[in-house]
Amino acid sequence: MLHTKVKRIYQVYTLYAIPLSYTAAKVLLVLMIAQLKGTVISSRIDSIVLDVNGVGYQIHTTLEIVNKLNKEKSKVIFFTHLAVRETSMDIYGFLNEEEVNFFELLISVSGVGPKSGLSIMNLETVSALSYAIAHGDTTYLTKVSGIGRKSAEKIIIELRDKITSFDENGVSAHKEDKDTLDALQSLGYSVREAREALKSLPKDISGTGERVTAALKQLGK
Repeated sequence: MLHTKVKRIYQVYTLYAIPLSYTAAKVLLVLMIAQLKGTVISSRIDSIVLDVNGVGYQIHTTLEIVNKLNKEKSKVIFFTHLAVRETSMDIYGFLNEEEVNFFELLISVSGVGPKSGLSIMNLETVSALSYAIAHGDTTYLTKVSGIGRKSAEKIIIELRDKITSFDENGVSAHKEDKDTLDALQSLGYSVREAREALKSLPKDISGTGERVTAALKQLGK
């Protein structure tokens, strides 16, 4: 629907030979590149190149997504955000709408650019970050280079009311995951290693102590 409207706007501009200003062109580009489907042909630490009908698009994304797609060679759909500046246009992409919506929420805060937003999303899952913001926990946010306590508090103040609230069971589960992650990191494991171990745990294992023990078994394999 949105792309159809954009095409109609563009057709009006071309039909009546209306000069398309640089600003208008940027707006049309932002509206048009909202989703890309293709095959990953190469990757770097923080980005991949997606082949879409013979055209390669560089998409900046999280380390977790890069690692996942390096193992899977099938076609993938990216939900994207086009960051437009005077000297560059960069595409940031995620595998679902929840992630791209959360990313756009982060960069809506003054002082938080796309690179900082992506660095924040590299720290944790959207649900865990949402929980932290909703409950005023600056711990995750201050781990990002360039984001101090004041900036973290600003993000929380501006986004707290915009974050989807959790039910009681959801809050409990996320708190256990946070405590388990903290425990694993204190033992020397990286955020990525700890997160991967948590993902492989059966859902019926509850309690921070039991989850840490089970995660250590996974990491020891």
